[in-house]
This record gives sequence, structure tokens and C-alpha cells, in this order.
Amino acid sequence: MTVVAVEPGRAHCRWRGEERRVDTVLVGDCAVGDRLLVFLDSARERLDEARAAEIDATLALVAQAQAGLLDAAGGAAAAFDAFPLPSALDAADLAAFAGRPAAVRGPAGASPMPAPIPAPIPSRSPE
Repeated sequence: MTVVAVEPGRAHCRWRGEERRVDTVLVGDCAVGDRLLVFLDSARERLDEARAAEIDATLALVAQAQAGLLDAAGGAAAAFDAFPLPSALDAADLAAFAGRPAAVRGPAGASPMPAPIPAPIPSRSPE
């Protein structure tokens, strides 16, 4: 959604003709023109224009699929060429997409293994 007006702790946002008053406590102060990812009338994330466009395109595809406007003959395939889907990424790109370190290579010929996840720090018991 795009911020069209602000007040302390809130933003008035608009997207595709819909307007909402959104809580901004999770993202901080906003300015008119900022793009926000909104869920249940609460801003969850600030978006740059590229990410906002990806989300808009994805939501448009969902709406088209729900309306039965995409078919297997080409409508969906052409639409999915607009941006890469996680299922089309290789292991290194998928790890980067997920914010994880790149995969660790095993012995020659073995498939890559995910990098180990650090063990949690044990909590101290009260003394």
C-alpha cells in the first residue's frame, strides 16, 4: 500500500482503490509516498519500489487465477516470466533468498548439504 497521509503511529494508505488506516508501530514513522506491506491493518515492512512491484505482480496473478483467467496453455507461463519464483532458483540463490549462508559442498559427486544452523545458546538456570 502507498502512504497518502500520516499521523502519529498511523498512516492512511491506498492500494487499488482501497483506503485503510494502518498501524505503523512495527515500521516506525512514515512519509507520504512510502510503500508498505500491510497485513490486518498493520504495516509489517517498508518496501522499495522493486519489491512493491513484485508483490503487486504476485497479487495480480492470484486474482487472475481466482477469476479463472490463467490457463495452462500460456497465460500462466507468460505471467510467471515476469519475476523469478523460488522454485526456479538454484541452491545458492535460494539460500540467499532465505537469508541463509550458501550451501556447504560435500565430497565430489555428493549433493550440497545445507550449512549448519548454529546451536542455540543454552539458557542459564537461576541460582
